[in-house]
Amino acid sequence: MAVTKTHPIKSTLKAAIDYICNPEKTDGKLLVSSYGCAAETADIEFAWTRRHAIDKGTNLGRHLIQAFQPGEVTPEQAHEIGMELAKEILGGKYEFVLTTHIDKDHVHNHLIFNAVSFTDHKHYHSNKRSYHEIRRASDRLCREHGLSVIVPGRDKGKSYIEHQATQNGTSYKAKLKAAIDRLLPACSDLEELLRRLQREGYEIKRGKYISARAPDQERFTRLKTLGVDYTEEALAARIAGRARPSHQPKQRNGKISLLIDIQNNIKAQQSAGFTHWAKLNNLKQAAKTMNFLTEHGISSYGELESKLNAVSARRDTAHAEIKRIESRSAELALVMKHAETYRQLKPLYDRYRKSNDKEKFLRGHESEIILFEAAARELKRLGTVALPTTESMKTELANLNAEKERLLAEYKAARIEAQEYDTVKQNVDVLLAVPKEQEQQRRHELE
Repeated sequence: MAVTKTHPIKSTLKAAIDYICNPEKTDGKLLVSSYGCAAETADIEFAWTRRHAIDKGTNLGRHLIQAFQPGEVTPEQAHEIGMELAKEILGGKYEFVLTTHIDKDHVHNHLIFNAVSFTDHKHYHSNKRSYHEIRRASDRLCREHGLSVIVPGRDKGKSYIEHQATQNGTSYKAKLKAAIDRLLPACSDLEELLRRLQREGYEIKRGKYISARAPDQERFTRLKTLGVDYTEEALAARIAGRARPSHQPKQRNGKISLLIDIQNNIKAQQSAGFTHWAKLNNLKQAAKTMNFLTEHGISSYGELESKLNAVSARRDTAHAEIKRIESRSAELALVMKHAETYRQLKPLYDRYRKSNDKEKFLRGHESEIILFEAAARELKRLGTVALPTTESMKTELANLNAEKERLLAEYKAARIEAQEYDTVKQNVDVLLAVPKEQEQQRRHELE
């Protein structure tokens, strides 16, 4: 599980970068990486990019913290996840420095990136949408690496401190949830639950939403912020012993959905209404499954498997090509960035090389010389022997973007088709298994 938090850097950018690169916190700087810049000169390179921005803005950069649950991840794994996250959310358009700190009980990443993109010199827009995109990407990467993930709606927006408090059973939200869960079985309605909470010492506030506050708590806590099981509707349904409608799968007309295992579904034990709904849904989905097989001319299980494998292969091939194009585009963007810096500062650097008093010249143009030398090193690292023209790079990048758009459309279509075939196959597996189970039961009875 990883918890993310972001904030702007409006001053002391160098101090912030120096802090996150502290050798004592990063295993002697072994856990320090950068993109589009060198960690040692990142503040200078950030500033050079911002000079080209039309809107200068007030932010020098942004600082993202990604904290992991203690004992769940190694420093190296955390750093890998952080690098994957940075590349995904920034799209290879912003210089950044990534470090992993190991000086606390919990391993955590620090990501400082430029406020301005080096590709189009536009500012990074931080808002609720961008934050949730970061959060979703972080959660997905955690799942892919076998880590736990915060359940949406239950721990939304939880800070690491709050998460630690919850783990220790000391947070106000954790205590309130525990009190509700303990009192609720004995309540006949929501009003009785609130009265019992008051007797436990909680102050209840009514308004658009019901809120509660513990005796030593500064602010009220809305019950709905505790999770989907603690909204007024959900609490009333739990008291009445009903399954919450929000927990029943939503079906889209015309779409094939998975058959529901009623026997093993815990909701079937709680609600006769859910059982009836599920049985009807299963009949509908079984009919849609058979119609799908007929419409696609599939007459055998082998044909179904072959169709699924073919469309899955088409999806995976398109995805691999998209990743290849993204990698080349990112590399090209870096070459363009460093080539532009190289060309702009080459005359000044030549003057420096020819200067009779290099120390004096350096004192007056230290930042520019550092930038030029950094650009030259990066171009050499990227294998750029002969400096390509700006136009040739722009043309290649435009062609790559066009190809990516075509592949994205192909990938999305193949992904939807693969999901549909996979659902049909799972349904067929269930439908074929039912007669087998009935036959086995019949044989057992005869014996």
